[in-house]
Amino acid sequence: MSAEPILYIFFGLIASGKSFLAERFAAERSLPYFNSDRVRKELAGIAPTERHPAGMGEGIYTPELSAKTYQTMLERAEESLKNGAAGVILDGTFSIVSGRNEVRDLAKRLGVRLLFIFCSCTEEETKRRLEIRAKDPNAVSDGRWEIFVRQRESFAQPDELPPELLLRLDTEAEPEALLTLLKS
Repeated sequence: MSAEPILYIFFGLIASGKSFLAERFAAERSLPYFNSDRVRKELAGIAPTERHPAGMGEGIYTPELSAKTYQTMLERAEESLKNGAAGVILDGTFSIVSGRNEVRDLAKRLGVRLLFIFCSCTEEETKRRLEIRAKDPNAVSDGRWEIFVRQRESFAQPDELPPELLLRLDTEAEPEALLTLLKS
């Protein structure tokens, strides 16, 4: 493992496979892992698997709580890195350029490496994953198809990220192959 800490950002639309990969990557590397769905529900004072199927921008998904969620994730990443973590994994949509720029600013200020991992899959696969998630009592995300459609319309593609900071993953590939790619 590199001596220089690294901040990994797994991001993309809902049901893109980011949490599935991020959680496994964190476990393999024994790195602190912060998931936006879990942090959001923690801040709202509810259990991670408690369902809150509000619309986009409503309920626990207001812009204010979303901003607080991502700010809390950045604070936790900073604390972990200052306390000597070899790296930290943040897992969330990171759908706006300013939010991604805040991550870049944090990495620069702390002098750590940074890698954004953009996870994506086809709409058919997204729909399939959302249908499975809807039946899973242990699912943390409240994402649904109608939220995906709205999110897809507002998601800012990561065109501002230079190639050395961005890895694009098609998460329909075999998970083990993707994890191997992340290790390289």
